[in-house]
Amino acid sequence: MSLHERCFAFEADFVEDLRCLPMAVRRKLDLAGVKLKLSHWHGLDPNERARLLVWSDAPAAIVDLRHWLQRRTAELADGPARAIDPAIAADWQQLEAVPERLRAACEQLGSGVELAQWQSLDELQRFALVKLSHPGHEHRNLPRALMEFGLGLGCP
Repeated sequence: MSLHERCFAFEADFVEDLRCLPMAVRRKLDLAGVKLKLSHWHGLDPNERARLLVWSDAPAAIVDLRHWLQRRTAELADGPARAIDPAIAADWQQLEAVPERLRAACEQLGSGVELAQWQSLDELQRFALVKLSHPGHEHRNLPRALMEFGLGLGCP
C-alpha cells in the first residue's frame, strides 16, 4: 500500500467506515492547503471519502485535490473548506531535528524520540506523530502510534 493511502492500526476504530479523517487524508489536505472540517468530511458520501483516501499525493494530484475540494465543499451546508498555506518545510517534513512539540508531548508520557528514530520514519509516520502531539490534544493515540512505529512506550 502506498504512503498516500495507508491507514495506521491506531486509527482502526474509525477507518473502516471512514467516520473520521485518516492521517493519510489529513496529510494530503495539509499539502494541498485545505482546512476541511469534520462536518465537511461527513457531508461527503462514503465513496468520496474513500476516493480521498486513495487520492495520489503527487504534486499535480495535490493541486487537483485542492480544486476538487473547493468546488465540492462549496455545495455543503458549511460552505467551502477554508484555504490555508500549503505545507512546505513543515516540521514533519524536516529530518534535521525532532520537533519540539513532539519532544514535549513524549516527555509528558515519559518517553522520547531520538533523532535517528525520527529520521527512520516515513513522512506519513512523522506527520502522524506531530499531529498527535499538538498542544491541547489529549494525546490518546500518541502512545499507540509510538508503539506501532516501533518507538516504544506501551499503551496506557
